[in-house]
Amino acid sequence: QSFVNSSFFTKLSNLKLDVIKLDSSPVPIYGSCDIISKPPRQAPIINLNSTSFSSLAENLESLPTDSCFLVKGEIKNVNTIEEFKTCDKQQFLNDLCSQLLDSFTEDRRTQILENPYLLNTFKVLSFSDLKKYKFYYWFCFPSLYLPWNIVETLPLNSKENGSNDSNDYQLILKNIKENWWNNNEINNLSKQFFILDKNDLNPILLKNILNYDLNNQEIVFGMIDSSTVPNKPSWNLRNFLAFLNISFKLTKIKILIFRINYPTLSYYLTTALPQSDNQITKNIGWERKMNNKLGLKLADLGSLIDPIQLAAQSNDLNLKLMKWRIIPEINLDIIKQTKCLLLGAGTLGSYVSRALMAWGVQNITFVDNGKVSFSNPVRQPLYKFDDCINGGKFKSLQAAQALKEILPTINSKGYNLEVPMIGHPIKNYNTEKQNYEQLYTLIQNHDVIFLLMDSRETRWLPTVIANVLSKTVINVALGFDSYLVLRHGCIKPEALESQDLNESRLGCYFCNDVVAPSDSLKDRTLDQMCTVTRPGVALLASSLAVELLVSILHHPKKQFANSIVSTKHQPTILGDLPHQIRGFLHNFENIKLSAQNYKYCSACSLNILKEFKDSGWDFVVKALNDYKYIEDLSGLTKVQQEAEEAALQFE
Repeated sequence: QSFVNSSFFTKLSNLKLDVIKLDSSPVPIYGSCDIISKPPRQAPIINLNSTSFSSLAENLESLPTDSCFLVKGEIKNVNTIEEFKTCDKQQFLNDLCSQLLDSFTEDRRTQILENPYLLNTFKVLSFSDLKKYKFYYWFCFPSLYLPWNIVETLPLNSKENGSNDSNDYQLILKNIKENWWNNNEINNLSKQFFILDKNDLNPILLKNILNYDLNNQEIVFGMIDSSTVPNKPSWNLRNFLAFLNISFKLTKIKILIFRINYPTLSYYLTTALPQSDNQITKNIGWERKMNNKLGLKLADLGSLIDPIQLAAQSNDLNLKLMKWRIIPEINLDIIKQTKCLLLGAGTLGSYVSRALMAWGVQNITFVDNGKVSFSNPVRQPLYKFDDCINGGKFKSLQAAQALKEILPTINSKGYNLEVPMIGHPIKNYNTEKQNYEQLYTLIQNHDVIFLLMDSRETRWLPTVIANVLSKTVINVALGFDSYLVLRHGCIKPEALESQDLNESRLGCYFCNDVVAPSDSLKDRTLDQMCTVTRPGVALLASSLAVELLVSILHHPKKQFANSIVSTKHQPTILGDLPHQIRGFLHNFENIKLSAQNYKYCSACSLNILKEFKDSGWDFVVKALNDYKYIEDLSGLTKVQQEAEEAALQFE
């Protein structure tokens, strides 16, 4: 019989997903058979758990050798339930028995003599339904059937057992328990089968059979029995007898069936083969169910696993299946460990966060200072009607909570924070400084920054901070029927330090501007204050932004990578790595563009980055109060003047 702990199936599912995948080749496993803590009248039970997949050495180290012995086996995990059902079970068993028989030959029997545990083998045929956490399995314990006749059975303590010494019974008990079973110098793999020395009644290693004259010397063999059913030894006695018959031509065998915890149930068994019939007539071994009928077993762990853990594992399932055939090289761990900061928890923030979750990202933080309004839930899937009541809940906090309701294991946080905006003069110095410091800390503690806010000037300060801190920045902007997904070029720390004017990097969201961002929120009509776009635009742009991030993470240079288009360069394992994606719904077209950074850019030019690194908050104060300061510092003022002079000359 078999007993499989649920931890075995948990380990099997992990191996199936992460290691063996579509490979249905047999995997080595080990079980243990308890011989101490067994109740009376119980057949042998093979126990499997998570350690069953460990190596032989690891199993021996963890095995309580004073109470059980090790059993070697294999598991063949097929890929479909149809393959499980249509597997030729008789051929499966015959192949196992043939392998066992092959090991009995004279040139290979030494391995069994050195490690008699190899006579106790098993193989599991299984199918793992990882979507429903159902495991179908059937144990096969190959047994070689020879028509042995029982000549005699005598209890160990019987006076008829041939002993000349009334103390032999106690001596054998002592010798087997103390000198054999509890002797740590003897390998556990050698303990189940032995030879009982007739001179001192001590067990000796089975390999000593080679020192006997088998034609003229009578040998008493021994077996530590894992069965406690009276006069019914465990199944592996068949294989031991077959081994002695086939390897050493023994047709009459006397063996001591010894039961450690029930010595009064120990007995001598003498068996013999009929002279006319000493061939293996059949193979047996498929495990029977509790009703004594042949059939598979089913372990349904779906109801046993913690629902929260089940949700997390199920989310990983679809991702790990990518590695089976489609893209084995994908690094899911780097995606999972990436910390993402979403500046904006509106329409874009909602869709970007859902796509990040689908990719397995575990750390998502929202920053927003708005509240959920009645116009939001239909376009922003993280919110519902109840979130709008009584003035509405804070978006950032509710968005973080919504993600936890979708996947409880996610680490999601929300900060109700107003991002300081260039060209918006400071009204409350302490509050805005506190907002700046918190924003800086958040960007510093995350790997990727998504710019998903409504206005251009809101994106300016995060762009500057993230570039100085060498963070990946992905910007998403929407028009009525168009969108822009852009990854910011990132300056290398050494280039910023040395003020390298020749450093080549991609541009940012502001590199095409000839003026610095200013207050664009004044004097706006209702249709200008609200994001008026075709409803599908946000979904398209959000999904592209997240897919762009995954491609960045798989490039060796990460955020410092240049634009990669497959027609010109070697693509990443996921394909192209564009700088910009501009999409248009009026003709359903995407255009991939690339542009180097503008040396006079109001957000990423060397002068701006260097001044921010040196002055920090003081620099920010000047930029907030007067955007012209940024134009002067970056060189845009000079560019504007030169443009005006050129225009005058042209006239």
